[in-house]
Amino acid sequence: MEEVPAAPNEGISLSALRSQFSVNGEEGPKYGFDGSKYHYGDGTSVASQNSSQILTGYDTLDVGPNYDFYANTNAQGRVRRSRPSLFQLHSNIEEDSCPPPLYEETNTGRAPGDSSEDDVEEPQSEPTRFGWVKGVMIRCMLNIWGVILYLRLPWITAQAGIGLTWVIILLSSCITGITGLSTSAIATNGRVKGGGTYFLISRSLGPELGGSIGLIFAFANAVAVAMHTVGFAETVQALMQESGASIVDPINDIRIIGVITVTCLLAISLAGMEWEAKAQVLFFIVILVSFANYIVGTIIPATPQKQAKGFFSYQADIFAENFVPNWRGPEGNFFGMFSIFFPSATGILAGANISGDLKDPTVAIPRGTLMAIFWTTLSYLIIAATIGACLVRDASGIMNDTLAMSSADSCQGLACQYGWDFTDCITNRTCTYGLSNQYQSMSLVSGFAPLITAGIFGATLSSALACLVSAPKVFQCLCKDNLYPVIGFFGKGNGKNDEPIRGYVLAYIIAVCFVLIAELNTIAPIISNFFLCSYALINFSCFHASITNSPGWRPSFRFYSKWMSLLGAVVSVIIMFLLTWWAALIAIGIVIFLLGYVLYKRPSVNWGSSVQAGSYNMALSYCVSLNQVDDHIKNYRPQCLVLTGPPSCRPALVDFVGTFTKNLSLMICGNVGGPSPATLDTASSNSHVTWLNKRQIKSFYHGVVANDLRTGVKMLLQGAGLGRIRPNVLLTGFKRDWRKDKPSCIDNYIGILHDAFDLQYGVCVLRMREGLDVFRQAQTHVNPGFEASPERGVNTSVPPAPPANFSLDPDAMVTEPQPQPSTVFQSQQGKKTIDVYWLFDDGGLTLLLPYLLTRKKRWARCKVRVFVGGDIQRKEEQRKEVMDLISKFRLGFHDVEVLPDINARPQPEHVRRFEDLIGPYRINTAQKDGHVTAEQLNQDCPWMVSDEEIETNKPKTLRQIRLNEVLQDYSRDAAIIIVTMPVGRRGQCPSALYMAWLETLSRDLRPPVLLVRGNQENVLTFYCQ
Repeated sequence: MEEVPAAPNEGISLSALRSQFSVNGEEGPKYGFDGSKYHYGDGTSVASQNSSQILTGYDTLDVGPNYDFYANTNAQGRVRRSRPSLFQLHSNIEEDSCPPPLYEETNTGRAPGDSSEDDVEEPQSEPTRFGWVKGVMIRCMLNIWGVILYLRLPWITAQAGIGLTWVIILLSSCITGITGLSTSAIATNGRVKGGGTYFLISRSLGPELGGSIGLIFAFANAVAVAMHTVGFAETVQALMQESGASIVDPINDIRIIGVITVTCLLAISLAGMEWEAKAQVLFFIVILVSFANYIVGTIIPATPQKQAKGFFSYQADIFAENFVPNWRGPEGNFFGMFSIFFPSATGILAGANISGDLKDPTVAIPRGTLMAIFWTTLSYLIIAATIGACLVRDASGIMNDTLAMSSADSCQGLACQYGWDFTDCITNRTCTYGLSNQYQSMSLVSGFAPLITAGIFGATLSSALACLVSAPKVFQCLCKDNLYPVIGFFGKGNGKNDEPIRGYVLAYIIAVCFVLIAELNTIAPIISNFFLCSYALINFSCFHASITNSPGWRPSFRFYSKWMSLLGAVVSVIIMFLLTWWAALIAIGIVIFLLGYVLYKRPSVNWGSSVQAGSYNMALSYCVSLNQVDDHIKNYRPQCLVLTGPPSCRPALVDFVGTFTKNLSLMICGNVGGPSPATLDTASSNSHVTWLNKRQIKSFYHGVVANDLRTGVKMLLQGAGLGRIRPNVLLTGFKRDWRKDKPSCIDNYIGILHDAFDLQYGVCVLRMREGLDVFRQAQTHVNPGFEASPERGVNTSVPPAPPANFSLDPDAMVTEPQPQPSTVFQSQQGKKTIDVYWLFDDGGLTLLLPYLLTRKKRWARCKVRVFVGGDIQRKEEQRKEVMDLISKFRLGFHDVEVLPDINARPQPEHVRRFEDLIGPYRINTAQKDGHVTAEQLNQDCPWMVSDEEIETNKPKTLRQIRLNEVLQDYSRDAAIIIVTMPVGRRGQCPSALYMAWLETLSRDLRPPVLLVRGNQENVLTFYCQ
């Protein structure tokens, strides 16, 4: 650990920092930061004063573990503490004149510790928070218990029998139980905020799937409000009809009652979560009373009126008869009964949907959800068993159908044993009572029938209220994430609980609209499928997070299995199609549509989803597997290391390389920075990747720090890439200002090309008439490490060079991301030509690059012309030979032209122009007559050109001059010119002479010029293996 230096009367002042750091040893170690809570010796609170001394026994700048260091938000009423930065612990503060911030950055945008008591917000009143019982368990149980429990479970028992009904109940509970376990695991893998199901799925699988599920889940809950309300309204209307009362007519009565009910539920919701919770507790008590009333009714001896309707209290014969199935009607099969019952098992997410209103969601959601599933499953099993043990399937309800009035020999049915003869209605299938014929069987069995009606009211209203609260809560979180347009208006919260008032009103409007339809038989299956979509994705989220083996997946809830979660996801999808296949297709189609929209928009959010972890695993696995297979010519791809500096400085270079590497091969934008904190931050800044992504360039960014440009590029050449996915082509811009720059910079530039050749790289140099840099007037960062002493041997008439930096064009260095300028490579090239001068065989890279360009839409209409050198006497024969070779490569190039005059002598004025170009770098007479030897001069000034070197390389020089004349004649109107780049021998061709060759070859040309030289190994083949 880093100890505080204790030297008497020693002080350190960092004016560049927002706070002052000091060390004083007169009265023991002490230090302080003005405006923060970090102080020693003055009695103020220090993060490390207590924890460090307790943990280590001595004073240190290091601090012990603290909750504040990992939290994203500030606690009310106190200043958040922050740990010291690595700079403070590691660096010598006296030597760093421009250190980085002394503390790690926080989300508030200020340096930690840079706060005062004035900045502390006044503590606000604590919002209402619920525990696991009231907040989750009761809410889930109320949402699971519904009208199906009262009106359909007895009928399902009559159809499937007690045994298969238990199977249906347990199978449904297994699916919801697995989903509950998955929900518990996700909810305990970090702090859960508001948003419920949407929050859990989106933070696990990412915004794409989470956003689509959040939107349809919120809509499904809003429509479910109407469904439960219509169920309540139909029950009230039926009671009114029995008593002869009516408002208008049956349909309009349901609408009027439904609208009034939804309005009352909205008023409860707007009153606040505390009132809503009280209402739910009231409904819960009503349902429990109705259950108790039902159980008591099964024990009370049956009256003759109840016996006439098939109720005989508990009887073993009735239990045995009803234990086996008795299928009736078109829905009389196992899956038909399962599809009717399963929606009653849903609702397990009601507690998770208000996760923002729970005291501790990581405890409340697992405990409350699983307990709700257990108790509701137990209640379903008990009701199915008890009602099947005391009620026969068929009864007439007629008091005269007793066995004494008919012959016992012809009596049919189990009721005959108890003195009742229902033979006529059984034979004619006109029975109106019994398990198979009456939906209100629980009211018949119960001790007091109105309490069962009250239970139906409680079940429907509680479910409607839970959905009315869940929909806005989920929708509010979705709106705040800004994944979809327009809906952000509904994300605003009000009050201490951040209540989504606007969301409540929207859910109310949707519910009223569907209540007015008063016919939800068509929309109901779609809603059930929306809930099942959520279950499937929750299970898949848990499975995917587990299978990726991400270190960030550490749920405190351990009682889950990734394979069970996968099974739950698959079964949920199967059930979707078993319920209603067309509704399942609609639900999946909507999810895919919303998923595609989010994928297209690519919102700038990063939640550390398991999809990211899975992508990393797949990428790592594929990269490692590539090492097991040797490279093959057929799979060669030009993987480019592009020396862009900050990519925003040279957009044309980025656009050009991105054109032929997109969706094909590797592209890495390389940047070399200097050994200073400011440049270090610039080289490693994420703003460059952001700029590339915004420009839709599929490229990596790699920044390094070095003392000089050439050293940095060597680091990139040797260290960029991973395994087989590493660059094999170096692509750089042409150094336009080489005559104005320092000769040492020229030597470094040419040295980079030599280094690339030494490492078996192909080399490409792009030159554009207007240059590659778009911010030439920008303020540049000057690094003293690049400035050298005045070089000797250079004509003093050369203008002084600007301060050098790390990019290939020194005066284009910028430290901030720049806007998106347009370049020629972003536009359609039309019916122009791509002129390829294949002068020397470099392995085929000179031909491969134009072929890749023509595969892109912007260059597809361009015609490729291939020019080769030749003899005028064998012109046609040589053309045919080259055409045959190109055709074997299957490149699709059909225009080949032989240049017999390529070796002709250039014009004298062009030769003189070259001599003027190289003149300032030639060794003059004074230097020859001096005492400096040629070897020493070549060592000290490797860019200088002697007369011997001029004469030795004269044929190559004349060839470059002549090539430029040919380019001027043939390719003045081309879209791009691709020329085989000459190679200068190391030690025999000085850097200034080589630079002059490149300048002469590509000068005064309107189209962009790409100089290409492969590594002399084949990149094209005409063999199939």
